[in-house]
Amino acid sequence: MSKLDLSIIKKNIPLDEVDIEIFDEIDSTNEECKRSISNKILSVKIANKQTKGRGRRGKNWSSPNTGNIYMSIAIKNFETDFPLSLSAGVISYEAIRSISKNDQLGLKWPNDIIFNSKKVGGILVEQEILGKDILSITGIGININLPHREAWWGDLSELDAELKREEIINQIILGFINFKNDNIDMKKKWESSCMHLQKKIKIIQDGNIVDEGTFIGINKDGSLLLQGIDDLKTYHFGEISILGVY
Repeated sequence: MSKLDLSIIKKNIPLDEVDIEIFDEIDSTNEECKRSISNKILSVKIANKQTKGRGRRGKNWSSPNTGNIYMSIAIKNFETDFPLSLSAGVISYEAIRSISKNDQLGLKWPNDIIFNSKKVGGILVEQEILGKDILSITGIGININLPHREAWWGDLSELDAELKREEIINQIILGFINFKNDNIDMKKKWESSCMHLQKKIKIIQDGNIVDEGTFIGINKDGSLLLQGIDDLKTYHFGEISILGVY
């Protein structure tokens, strides 16, 4: 497996504001962000392999050294009205779209990246209290080449994304910089990238189907809007099931 080219990752990145480190193997890039606090605005940790990669709700995130993207971005005292986890999904989705305009790419609520009806990317946001500061850590995992996987996992191998891994990482970092500095309507971007807008879905909580209806969008806080037969409901947590998608 070829090593990551740091010169490509750093392209157009303001290095006086961003600290970037690459590891051949590490337990977790999120954990490394907690251990190694940077004085720069953004701190980025990238690994070729994770031994203890984690997804949402404590789930294991398979992280072999087969050319995938495992990275975390830490920002101090970052304030935003729209959830960072959903924004990170948009940024990652757009980074992949920068190398391929494939129509099978999309977002699934709340922050899964989908390709060919399977999950290829996920986001994990954590916060650490550092005295008077709050450190927001966004972990991003994108399956580019995952030979051994669960039935509902996919990868981006047919897009030849492995050859453009550094470009995707570079675009993710630039996306975070732009998001931090500019007034971007992430809610609008998320809904335009959503693959199940105006489609029938089921709401799943603790493994049980609790409701179903039509997904009509999200609120400013990222919560889901579900149109039932007689009423409009809001859901702040849970998973969703879409016909034909994992």
